[in-house]
Amino acid sequence: MAKKAKVAKKATKKKIKKVTKKVVVKVAKKEKEGKPIGRITHYFSNIEVAVIDLISPLKQGDTIRVVGGEATDFEQKVESMQIEHEQVKLAKKGDSVGMKVKEKVHEGYKVFKV
Repeated sequence: MAKKAKVAKKATKKKIKKVTKKVVVKVAKKEKEGKPIGRITHYFSNIEVAVIDLISPLKQGDTIRVVGGEATDFEQKVESMQIEHEQVKLAKKGDSVGMKVKEKVHEGYKVFKV
């Protein structure tokens, strides 16, 4: 009986380590992503400007991360934003802002604040 108990205890420890490792990886990935702040709704390729629908406030100087597709994952600083062709320094939840982006993006890509 004691031998079976040792084997069961060892198997349980392995399972705990495996689950713990998965949780640590998920937390690290979440921290890298940042806080979700919006989604790309349009991209004007001729002027390299993306339209972002915001679900959280965003201000000039913040760093954002855009993630989508198979190969798109980049960070950039918010240099300037426009709402209805007017320059703004702060955009609130529910606003749609236009901003120049350094890589091509597509509708539906996620935007995070890092």
